[in-house]
Amino acid sequence: MTDEQITPSNTHEQGRVTKTQSLLKAAWIIAFVTIISKLIGFLRDIVIANFYGAGMVSDAYFYAYQIPAISIVLLGGIGGPFHSAVVSVFSKLIPDLEAKAPDNVNKLFNTFLTSSFLVFLVLGMLVFAFSDIIMKIIIANGSPQLIHLASLHLKIMAPVLVVGGVVGIYYGILIVYKEFLIPNISPILMSLAIIIVITLVNHDNSGVVLALATTLGALCQFVYQLPKLKSLGFKFRPNLDVFNNPQYKNILELLFPAILSSTVGQVYIYVDMFFASQLQEGAWSAIGYANRLFQFPVGVLVTAFLVPLFPIFSKLVGEKDYDNIRYYFNKGVGLLNFVAFPILVLILLLSTNAIQLIFQRGAFNEVATMMVSEALCYLSISIIFYVFRDSITRVFYAFNDSKTPFLVALSSIVIKFILNFLFVKQLGIGGITLSTSFVTLINGFWLGLLIKKKMHMDYGIYFKNLLKMAVISVATYYVCLGAYNLWDKYFEPTRMFLIVKIVLITLICAVVYSIFAAIVKIPYVFELYGRAKGKLMKFKK
Repeated sequence: MTDEQITPSNTHEQGRVTKTQSLLKAAWIIAFVTIISKLIGFLRDIVIANFYGAGMVSDAYFYAYQIPAISIVLLGGIGGPFHSAVVSVFSKLIPDLEAKAPDNVNKLFNTFLTSSFLVFLVLGMLVFAFSDIIMKIIIANGSPQLIHLASLHLKIMAPVLVVGGVVGIYYGILIVYKEFLIPNISPILMSLAIIIVITLVNHDNSGVVLALATTLGALCQFVYQLPKLKSLGFKFRPNLDVFNNPQYKNILELLFPAILSSTVGQVYIYVDMFFASQLQEGAWSAIGYANRLFQFPVGVLVTAFLVPLFPIFSKLVGEKDYDNIRYYFNKGVGLLNFVAFPILVLILLLSTNAIQLIFQRGAFNEVATMMVSEALCYLSISIIFYVFRDSITRVFYAFNDSKTPFLVALSSIVIKFILNFLFVKQLGIGGITLSTSFVTLINGFWLGLLIKKKMHMDYGIYFKNLLKMAVISVATYYVCLGAYNLWDKYFEPTRMFLIVKIVLITLICAVVYSIFAAIVKIPYVFELYGRAKGKLMKFKK
């Protein structure tokens, strides 16, 4: 973010600049590792698709995985409630990050660790014991065979529930000590475990090996943290000093509202699972693959921009510098939209070809390709709404307001259910992802209005550039569609020609979109061109 100019006038200001630069450097490191994590996760999905396709076995796994995912991804993941609560409380208790953890900190750490472990252990045992009932509720319209298989997978993955919260506590401690890489590398281990195990076994008709590999990956995440925690002076000494403990009470006061907020999104997923169980075999797997394909470019894009922008928003809110908040918001979201529109064009044009090239092999057949493509195209409509919603949410967080985004998301659950009911009957799989796009739009709309209670955002520049980008995207789509149809007229859809076709259409899209952007004078194209030219000149020197 080189546009932020800070001129230090004294030693104090220089210190602030140094801290800001250090924070942004750490944020970019996190963003880079997140991108690597998504790449490996994408490879994991390709391997799973190759061995299990989109059918009953993959459906059973993905249905079952949503339960342990609450623990290992939502609650215990980076940015989750356990990580956030630990950072908030322990960062105030550790005076010297260079010294070993003092006894009072170690004791509080063990109190939280012990109580969390016991709670999650009970939850894990209950999930194991009642897996049949849980799966019958979630996939009420599924076949008995599907429910039985999903229940078996859930039993195997029940230990992941125990690991999740504990891993989140470890993440938080490491972040307090500015150990950013280990927590962000850790989730990669689950993807690698799944890739290695199912590739080595190479034959698994029930998906049991996939469930076992997931549990092994979660345990690897847990073990990977231990050496560094030990070197920081943390030792596992179980205790339950939970009564009349003000510091533990502080943790709980932060933890429970955050848990409620984090689990709202999971309710959306359960609503989708309920409706997907009414559709053909493989429907839920197809929706899962489509979502991960969508998240690959979009998630990377949003992470790369919003990770460094969030601390800037927070800093400017503290200084009550609302003009610069508006500037960075309009510029950051504008750049995101500028890149997001051609991604939308390419998804609408090339989704089927890309899925054929990436996934269609082994157990993943043409029917699976069409299901994933349909789900992805309807989901891709949400890309612009997704960018705005996630960006404006960061502004709320900068004001220390997580309540408003939570209430907006909570209020949309009924809307999600109604839209699924209306769309699934008409559109099948596409109806579920289309309803997701509409809910994203509705959430972004309300957040965009409610931020006025904090500050005036001035969306004039944003909507002006958005309209220009929408118009040139439509024009770009039709130019690329002409090239697409011309290619199909003269070339066979072999794997090599598919690669050439995708690369060629992508290049045409980028060039045409950039030319149209320059014609209508969208500022981001000139800025990106200038930066690319500067980098090239610097490289030549």
